[in-house]
Amino acid sequence: MILKRLKNERGATAIEYGLIATLMVLAMIPAMQMVGGNTNGMYDRITNKIVAAMAR
Repeated sequence: MILKRLKNERGATAIEYGLIATLMVLAMIPAMQMVGGNTNGMYDRITNKIVAAMAR
């Protein structure tokens, strides 16, 4: 019974996949924050140009 549980690797594989997914998310968060900041800046510039064009 105990040897059977020690040989079972299904749980270990699931944990490994969970760790890989966690590392991927942790790597994606800073990238998305940088892209989000750049996107906000782009929309701010577009808004300012539209407002300036409408004020003429």
